[in-house]
Amino acid sequence: MLYYLFDYLDKQFNIPGAGVFQYISFRALGATVLSLFIAATYGKWIISFLRRQQVGESIRDLGLEGQMEKSGTPTMGGFIILASLLIPVLLFAKLSNVYIVLLIITAIWTGMIGFVDDYLKKFKNNKDGLHGRFKIVGQVGLGLIVGLTLSFNDHVKIRIYDQPLLSSSLGEVQRYRDIVHPMVTTLPFSKNNEFDYRTLLFGWLPEEYTWVIYTIIAIFIITAVSNGANITDGIDGLAAGVSGIIALTFGVLAYLSGNTKFSQYLNIMYIPNSGELVIFCAAFVGACVGFLWYNAYPAQVFMGDTGSLMLGGVIAVLALAIRKELMIPIVCGIFLAENISVIMQVSYFKYTKKRFGEGRRILLMSPLHHHYQKKGIHEAKIVTRFWVVGIILAIMTLATLKLR
Repeated sequence: MLYYLFDYLDKQFNIPGAGVFQYISFRALGATVLSLFIAATYGKWIISFLRRQQVGESIRDLGLEGQMEKSGTPTMGGFIILASLLIPVLLFAKLSNVYIVLLIITAIWTGMIGFVDDYLKKFKNNKDGLHGRFKIVGQVGLGLIVGLTLSFNDHVKIRIYDQPLLSSSLGEVQRYRDIVHPMVTTLPFSKNNEFDYRTLLFGWLPEEYTWVIYTIIAIFIITAVSNGANITDGIDGLAAGVSGIIALTFGVLAYLSGNTKFSQYLNIMYIPNSGELVIFCAAFVGACVGFLWYNAYPAQVFMGDTGSLMLGGVIAVLALAIRKELMIPIVCGIFLAENISVIMQVSYFKYTKKRFGEGRRILLMSPLHHHYQKKGIHEAKIVTRFWVVGIILAIMTLATLKLR
């Protein structure tokens, strides 16, 4: 909203300094500062409100050190992240941008799925919360919206520049062509750095129906990453810290993909209007860091499914928007490892129980972070080490820009 206000003031009244809102870097900085301020200032008020409503976490005794001490800690703290994310985005971003609109819908949509789950647990005494099938239905619905929008919206495009036509006093003049409704994505570590979904089934599916495959992939990615973040949210500060690192990485990629000069220099896909996602990523990082003020060990509040499902959903849609979804196994490696640890543990337990009559385990406990807790490592150290791994994965992701 502020963008449009200051743009109007600059054009109509030529007010000094009003034009600074044209710069993505300035608005990203403003979004970061505001999100941090909202989380740090109003987070305490939200925590007090949750305490008054007796929205405390019910802890199931899993035999983990210090676990039962957390009983009664307020949950649904995801509202802190949601507020400190959405308010700066609404103020600093261009609300006509299709990617910003998609991400706002994603944050609210997944936040509401998580809220219903938390509400059923705390106020309806339903210890299982929202049934898993209903969560999946919600995530599939969001995947359909995202997949179809990215497949058919006329503002979703990539731009391909030809070589400079001539040089003049005005600089190099270039010709370009826009590909609307692109069915391509970034393929890391490959020479041409692009993958066309139309080649996925070796031409078996007619090109005009490629959107079906793309939408199915979008549904799978949103569901997997959202649930991965949900599983990762098991100890103080883990999900928020890892998500902040991932969002910062996608912010850098969005800036490079939305900048003509950098995208040409790095020979990566140029996506018009994707630079606006930097503002969203900046607010996202600020919200995660601000939430850590209260969620770092020992946590004063838990994000609950309200926050964790939202974090994963937003990260998935960010990756799809900037055509970097094939980088998710790298940059979201923590989420992937947590997901795989649960799948392996459950599958092996069922297999051995069926074959030997007694279930056996690969890990001491799943998800993966609980395995390390069972080994006697303090949760603060586990979180720090996971953050370090997350930073290494982020560096590896950015390295794919040059390593081909």
